[in-house]
Amino acid sequence: MKKKTLSLMLFAGTALASLPAQAAGELNLICSADVVICEQMKGDFEKAHSDIKVNMVRLSSGETYAKVRAEARNPKTDIWWAGTGDPHLQAASEDLTLEYKSPKLDELQDWAKSQAESSGFRTVGVYAGALGWGYNTEIFKSKGYKEPVCWADLLAPELKGEIQIANPNSSGTAYTALASLVQIMGEDQAFDYLKKLNDNISQYTKSGSAPVKAAARGETALGIVFVHDAVAQTSEGFPVKSITPCEGTGYEIGSMSIIKGARNLDNAKLLYDWALTPEVQSRMKDAKSFQLPSNKSAEIPKEAPRFEDIKLIDYDFKTYGDPAKRKALLERWDREVGGIAN
Repeated sequence: MKKKTLSLMLFAGTALASLPAQAAGELNLICSADVVICEQMKGDFEKAHSDIKVNMVRLSSGETYAKVRAEARNPKTDIWWAGTGDPHLQAASEDLTLEYKSPKLDELQDWAKSQAESSGFRTVGVYAGALGWGYNTEIFKSKGYKEPVCWADLLAPELKGEIQIANPNSSGTAYTALASLVQIMGEDQAFDYLKKLNDNISQYTKSGSAPVKAAARGETALGIVFVHDAVAQTSEGFPVKSITPCEGTGYEIGSMSIIKGARNLDNAKLLYDWALTPEVQSRMKDAKSFQLPSNKSAEIPKEAPRFEDIKLIDYDFKTYGDPAKRKALLERWDREVGGIAN
């Protein structure tokens, strides 16, 4: 009898040791927002759930989509927080993310719920922000440049080599810019515009917010970004002014998705629900993150650019989040713009 009891104890110990990482209280998170808010989210969640260790990696939304797709047969990520919605929608359409209806869903803004519904509840909106640019007022004043208030103004010859934007292959921000211009101008005209704009681009960065950080430091005159990223630089005391273009502009719905096959699924759902609470979303401003929160009860930062003050286009998230459409646009950009980049 003693031998049998000992055998059972040994078997139980072996079984416990072979349980997935969830039993050890881990969560593998990819964050596609600015590193400061990523670190704050990680720290706040670990404080709220001290038994869970968060392994966080910061990657742009384009890089994250590529990683999730490459690891589809053996997922190493549990949850993907933030970054533009288009790659999240693409991942959803390719069955890379998990259907999940959070109990917090009814507390969210209509645009956040619409994002969830259009994806079959495989992603959800966590924040929103409009596209525009931030320029260094000191550089513009010293060089006598005219303030650019429209997309057309960015083609001014004096701005040659003075503008930065991210590469749309790696950056959701830049893909939103590409898709927005296509919707505003029509595809052929948008690519004509981008080829002309290329003359004024000094660098295509990897990260979407990098261009306006470079402008803040005086390394370039202007960065095409989501305007909340420009506002963040102004709030830090840099001479950056934010503009949303006169012709109209697109916007992002920063999203969140649970990866299909997540090893720590219960913990992923825990973070998902937690990240949709008003308390967590109201804290974003403490990391100089000035997007519009998706929970109706969350505090909107006073610095946040309001949608009602911006000429927004009716951005077609479903069409431009479609894998075939996204692939075709990126291939054309590589061929006609990236291929002639300075």
